[in-house]
Amino acid sequence: MRQTRAAGAGTAEQGRPLAARAHRGLPAARSLAVFLALAACAPEERVDPAPVPAPEPLPALRGAPPLTTERTLIPRAAVLDPPERNPAVPAEIEAMLAEGYGELELGPGQPIAPTTLDGAPPPPRGPRPRLLTRFVHLADTQLADDESPARLAIFDGPGPFASAYRPQEAHECRILNAAVRTINALHRSTPVDFVLLGGDNADSAQTNEIAWFTAILDGAERVECDSGADDDPVQGPDNDPKDPFFAEGLLMPWRWVTGNHDVLHQGNFPVDTRAELAIGSTSDGGTRDWSSPGGPVVTGTVVPDLQRALLSRPALLEQLAASGDGHGIGADTRAYGKAFYEFDVKDTPLRVIVLDTAAETGGANGVIAQDDVDRFIRPALDRAEREGRWVILASHHASRLLGDGSFAGTGAPTVPGALPPDAWQALVGGYDNVLLHLAGHTHVHRVTRVAPSGGHAYWELETSALSDYPHQIRVIEIWDEDNGSLAIRGVALDYAVDDDPVAAEGRRRAIVDVTSGFGKDGSGDPSWRNVELLIARPE
Repeated sequence: MRQTRAAGAGTAEQGRPLAARAHRGLPAARSLAVFLALAACAPEERVDPAPVPAPEPLPALRGAPPLTTERTLIPRAAVLDPPERNPAVPAEIEAMLAEGYGELELGPGQPIAPTTLDGAPPPPRGPRPRLLTRFVHLADTQLADDESPARLAIFDGPGPFASAYRPQEAHECRILNAAVRTINALHRSTPVDFVLLGGDNADSAQTNEIAWFTAILDGAERVECDSGADDDPVQGPDNDPKDPFFAEGLLMPWRWVTGNHDVLHQGNFPVDTRAELAIGSTSDGGTRDWSSPGGPVVTGTVVPDLQRALLSRPALLEQLAASGDGHGIGADTRAYGKAFYEFDVKDTPLRVIVLDTAAETGGANGVIAQDDVDRFIRPALDRAEREGRWVILASHHASRLLGDGSFAGTGAPTVPGALPPDAWQALVGGYDNVLLHLAGHTHVHRVTRVAPSGGHAYWELETSALSDYPHQIRVIEIWDEDNGSLAIRGVALDYAVDDDPVAAEGRRRAIVDVTSGFGKDGSGDPSWRNVELLIARPE
């Protein structure tokens, strides 16, 4: 008889009272409903697990983590071209790991070169340059419930579908926790004001994926990224990715940004069309079976789990608002129905305006509707201009990836009033207090000069994904150069796995993804990785 997970398993802080757990993931009322539903199903299969000790916290990282200006991490093995072995097959990835395809070696640091919007030589710094803020951009974690029947893992392969399966996806919770530990170590050395997400925080808009994600960033005594059956691939505690672990949580505030994977099934399909799939017991698209060695991809019958329920956008906002300090999602944002909001950086003229560009109609591209421009975006930009605020825009999609909201996969029609990229850029270019538009989505480091015709030029900066190579975050500083210019410095940072063998094993598997030829390299052009982007100081 296969053991099913106890009620409440798969959420953060398993074993805590429901009321105490409400701020971590599921609101208490919803958690109670899930508890009762799970308790009523398949009673003959239910086995109450024996009490287990609470996971032990990992030690804090020692010293400041090295930035990629100091050193880089480079795969030791060359990328196989053409791909020869499939890392989704347990025997094949184990062979590649044994042959060193998951190993890294140290490479030289990559310097920062100042760049201007018009290509002119940068002016010399003034006598009293001043740091305005330092924050971290964390994009595209795509934390996945790798055992969900909603997965499409059998479609994975080199090329456009390379992200349908990732060898490290079971370890992604521990990789995200390693990123949190790294950010905290940086903060202890050089304080970080906040962490700004880049969207696609979850992989498939599932309740449990969001609960795990928020618990890891908020901190929790027990996080267990497991669903369906109660798996323990390696017997014993805290030695495999299905074991519970202690999450220390970020030492600074973090702010939410919505991506297409956060509100769409597999980042493409409206959740109301796939609701039964995620909580069902049949996988047609391929998922992982951790009752077999190596967690092979399988189809057919799986152990169901109601906590895999797909989240509508309003339900997502409610779950986020119940987590920690709400992470930017307040009553006004919940009433609006999308994650549009703004916040000021304390003791600076900087204001961050967060945009929700995910298309509920389906498809991976972004959409900004004229209705959102009229109701939120233009009033927010006007208010910032009137109040003398310098604006950083943040969304999941960069402007060139905005579409009309139509999606052939569902036959969804065009979204009324959807802005094409040039119209959006012209709108933003009408405000000379906009410095920067931050985005993710592409999983590639990228810099773009945006110069709307007749308008104000500004920068777009995209950060690569934590989920895909080079598995980096970006540390961003805004400096007043005391010479009439502001400098936007963005430096890539690798996560550290010190004292965490589970995260270290996840990293090895993540490197195999790219060296096998199945995964993609999102390093981008060298000039896009460590950057200093100069822009005129708004008057």
